[in-house]
Formats: sequence, structure tokens, C-alpha cells
Amino acid sequence: MIGAVRTPAQQLVTVFGGSGFLGRYVVRALAKRGYRVLVATRRPDLAGHLQPLGVVGQIHAVQANLRYPESVAHAVAKADHVINLVGILQESGRQSFDSLQADGPRLIAEAAHRDARLVHVSAIGADADSASLYARSKAAGEAGLLSARPDATIMRPSILFGPGDSFFTRFAALCRALPVLPLAGADTRFQPVYAGDVAEAIAKVIDGQVPVGRIFELGGPEVRTLRELVQYVLETTGRRRLILPLSWRAARLQGSMMGALDKAMLGLLPDDLVITRDQVTLLERDNVVSPEAVRDGRTFEGLGMVPTGYQGIVPSYLVRFRKTGQFDGKRDALPSATPDVLAPDSAGPGSGFHPGQAAGPAIGQPSSR
Repeated sequence: MIGAVRTPAQQLVTVFGGSGFLGRYVVRALAKRGYRVLVATRRPDLAGHLQPLGVVGQIHAVQANLRYPESVAHAVAKADHVINLVGILQESGRQSFDSLQADGPRLIAEAAHRDARLVHVSAIGADADSASLYARSKAAGEAGLLSARPDATIMRPSILFGPGDSFFTRFAALCRALPVLPLAGADTRFQPVYAGDVAEAIAKVIDGQVPVGRIFELGGPEVRTLRELVQYVLETTGRRRLILPLSWRAARLQGSMMGALDKAMLGLLPDDLVITRDQVTLLERDNVVSPEAVRDGRTFEGLGMVPTGYQGIVPSYLVRFRKTGQFDGKRDALPSATPDVLAPDSAGPGSGFHPGQAAGPAIGQPSSR
């Protein structure tokens, strides 16, 4: 009913985790629709990059921490809609799976206004019976959320991609740094999904175009193994590296050692190099949309959307990882015609020098007027 009686400009959307990777896509999608956006984040001083996504005064950041209920209540006090994007892949200090992913969603749901639309982003693979603490905490978060708000909408995306992601960019950095790539879960299947598509799906819920109280599983148009995706990164960046698939026993050992080393170094080990035992456990299961979600229409197709393939987007931000640099003219470069407005004289048949056809005279040519 909110959207039926008031315009988006009259509605406030609180976005927890709005300053993160997916958050900036969600904030942009909401701002384009005209909503007022309140970004709830632990560090409002680091959310300045969101301001250009809307008009002056449309986007505002406020301090909120899921470990402090008072800050959560303050962030949602006047919200017409609430979106929770908070999630971590690795525990650090007081930022634990239990506090953020298991307890956080219920805390937000209980604090939000009963008439507010509520959207929660979980993950494909959320499972109360999983051996992974991450997956169990995601499932606990969903259960706590639905116990407080059965009408909440849950989005479970597969691995996210887009400029600034932690998947393709991470492997591109590893391909640049290592001569051999030891790969845990080489045959595990993924369904990479564009963060912009997930943001549009969330915005559709806020617009009131999606039935509430459902769990959607969001995956891209293609299913690929981890080995195939890493090979794609190598091809895109023009590098040749040996991919060394690890047995599960070796992968678990690697995860235990790297996790312990990262803790011993107080988290100073480069993120691209760190893989924990819990993350290895996650890799033991495919990360793809389930047949049940496809059958029930709880996918992009059920939302009336066509997901974007990674081939059309990933090369644009992996260009900086090319072996010979992003300005290498020998790769994926076509001879470009010199624009008329830049050419005082013809540079040849392919120069595009046609002053008689241009909207204005070429530089150095007399005007016909």
C-alpha cells in the first residue's frame, strides 16, 4: 500500500551494508527510482562514494552496527522499507558469523516497522545441516528473520561479479602473482550473477512488483566449474599458468594453514591469498540455482528478468591485469577512425575525415557558412 499512495521521493529505504560491494548497486538502483536512501553502516565516513549515485540530499549515511540493537532501531525508525545486505566470508575480531548473519536479520526484522517491506540477501547454499559455519549462520539468519516477519522476501544469489568484485578480480590478482594456481574445488559448479541484476531484483521488491514472503534463488545464465572460470580469467588477461587441482584432503590442510597464518599475522595477510577451512567446506557443494526454485518460478525468470552473462562485463574490469598492461593495442583492439573534429587533414581512407558530412567543420578547415 505504501507505493500506491506515495511517490518514491516520499519514501525512505534503509539499506544495511549499503556501503559494500553489492550495496552500491542497490543504492544506485533505488536512487534512480527516486527513493530517499539511508545507508546504515559501521563507518559512515567511508560511505562518501555513494553520494554521486543520487541527487543532493537523496542519499545519507548513518552509523549502525548489528551488534548494537539501539543503533539498528535508530536506523529503521522512520524507514518505509528495509534491506539487509550484511554478510562476511571470514570472521574477524568481533565480526562473527553468529552476530552478523545468524542474529542480525532477526534483530532488523524486530526493529523495523510492521508495514515496512523487508528484503534480506542471503546466499545459495544456506543450510542448517551444513558442515560450514558460514552456511549454517545464513540458514539461521533466514529462520530468525521469517519467525519475526513471515512476509519478508529473501534473495539467495550465487557468486557475485561486477567491477570491484572479490571473485574474478581475486583470481586475476593470483594469476598475476603466482606461477602455479593450487585450486580447491576445481570441479565445483558456480552460476555467476551480475550484482546489478541482483540490485534490480531487490528494487522490484521495494517497488511492490514481487510477491512477498518468498525465497528467490538468483543465478546467471551460465553454469561453470571453478576451473573453467579461472581458465577464463587467464584467457582474458593473456596469461598462461598451471592450474593445479587439489584433493579435498590437501585443500582442507591448505585452508587450516592459511587461516591460522592469517590470524597469527593479525589479518595482515593479503585477502587474495587467504582461504579458510570453512571456505573449503563451502566449495564441496555446487553453488547453483536449485531445480525446485526453477520449478516454482523463484528465479530471475520468475521476476520477469533476463540475467546478464559474465563475458559481457568481466573483461572491462580485468583489463588492468593483462600481462602487457591495459593500454596494449595488440589485444582486442580494432583500428579506430580519427574523428572529423580532431583531424585537420585526411589520414587515409579509414580516417573518417569527411568534413562535408560532419555536423561541423574539421579543425583547420574553413567553415562553409
